[in-house]
Amino acid sequence: MEMIHNLAFGFEHALTLHNLMYCAIGCVVGTLIGLLPGLGPLSTISLLLPLTYSIDTGGALIMLAGIYYGAQYGDSVSAITMKIPHASSIVACIDGYAMTLKGKTGLALFTAGISSFIGGTVAIIVLSTLAPALGEVGLLFGPADYCALMMLGFFCVSFVSGGSLLNGLAMAMIGVLLGMVGTDVNSGVERFTMNLPFLTDGIGLISIALGCFGIAEVVKNLDAKSTHTPFNGTIKLIPTWPEFKRIIPSALRGSVIGSVLGILPGGGPTIAQFAAYAADKRFSKHRDEIGTGAIEGVAGQAAADEAAARTSFIPLMAIGIPENPVMALMLAAFIIKGIQPGPNMISTHADLFWGLVASMWVGNVFLVVLNVPLVRYWLSVFKIPYTVLFPCILFFCCVGTFSINNNLDDLYTTAVFGGVGYLFLRLGMEPAPLLLGFILGPMMEENFRRTMLISRGSFAPFVTRPISATLLGVIAVIAVWQLVSFMRNRGKKPPLIEEEVQAASAAAG
Repeated sequence: MEMIHNLAFGFEHALTLHNLMYCAIGCVVGTLIGLLPGLGPLSTISLLLPLTYSIDTGGALIMLAGIYYGAQYGDSVSAITMKIPHASSIVACIDGYAMTLKGKTGLALFTAGISSFIGGTVAIIVLSTLAPALGEVGLLFGPADYCALMMLGFFCVSFVSGGSLLNGLAMAMIGVLLGMVGTDVNSGVERFTMNLPFLTDGIGLISIALGCFGIAEVVKNLDAKSTHTPFNGTIKLIPTWPEFKRIIPSALRGSVIGSVLGILPGGGPTIAQFAAYAADKRFSKHRDEIGTGAIEGVAGQAAADEAAARTSFIPLMAIGIPENPVMALMLAAFIIKGIQPGPNMISTHADLFWGLVASMWVGNVFLVVLNVPLVRYWLSVFKIPYTVLFPCILFFCCVGTFSINNNLDDLYTTAVFGGVGYLFLRLGMEPAPLLLGFILGPMMEENFRRTMLISRGSFAPFVTRPISATLLGVIAVIAVWQLVSFMRNRGKKPPLIEEEVQAASAAAG
């Protein structure tokens, strides 16, 4: 009953005309971004982050959240119709594109839409149930525990994001060093400013985000010189009753898998889609058809994708730790608004927390009502030449950066990080852990120094407190596991994602 009361309280805020408008904007923009090749919620949220200064807190966070989970559905549309995968829609290329080749594009798109709705609904129930409980557990955390938890976040997110523990941790450490630039809060001493006055206040989060994700993605797409053929097929969205009955079990199974993996540090839609697809091949009644254009191959991964996108908000809002790069940007949005996500957020900002949770279900309805019937119109986005699109992206990058402080130095900083981000991409070093290190590094330093002050310079609290000792043990296990995996796979060249999708599609027939 308490959960129902809390959700009713949240709907009072989510269903205001103001918040409904921002929820609809987020869902529409997110779907468009999911359709566009080479873009995604990470770069889009980084582009729109400066807008949060001029929008009220509830509306800004609802809009950014809508962009994130709205992009998951748009990703499926581009993968199904044109075999253009994003990170969260790789699996959709296999059975979804196979269904398109069989003339069942409408059925595949309807399956992705209704499965996303089911996955989002299940995830919202999980979010409403578990987030308050995790918040109460978070009250038991002390400075040493928070420091150990942030170290765990570094390890988990780094190796999941980049595939290599060494590369991921290297990027995270670069982010930590960048976070140290500026004036030390405790001593007032300038650190790593190189006698440049504009670095006294530190490097702006917006400059790093826009440079490494926005500008770097544009340069990468221009360098690739890839062209995308517009989709011209016919779309029929109405499935038969036997086909609809095949969707439900797979969608529910994917919803559970995505909800669980979305909570775990380093989890998220990318991992959840593969796990749901593997579960369907194992437990589905039609598992022999999966890989050749089966409905289950689309339903399970779409539900897991959407569920993981929503439950990834649990560790962010209940504990204050982002578990993937998009959640790191959401953390930045909270901080910009003067809100520190964590155990006290549910009690001190109950209207914001439950309003955001309720808005996710409202966004779920928007995605079904707006996107499924209007798929044929969304596909017209593919007709926009990239030569027209990329100048608009660069323009908004410059406007967004300059509008914060009205300082040209911020534009120069953004341009530098755009070049650095592109260099990272060419070297195979994902810039995502860098942003996490930039945000979590100063927070970890603050809690570490606080622990040292309380313990008078002793490291004992890290091993005597049960929570921190357990977390350090988990870090040790992850490090050993990664080392063993590295030694086993040494000398083996991992296949590229595109090659994996092509191989799976070729095997499908």
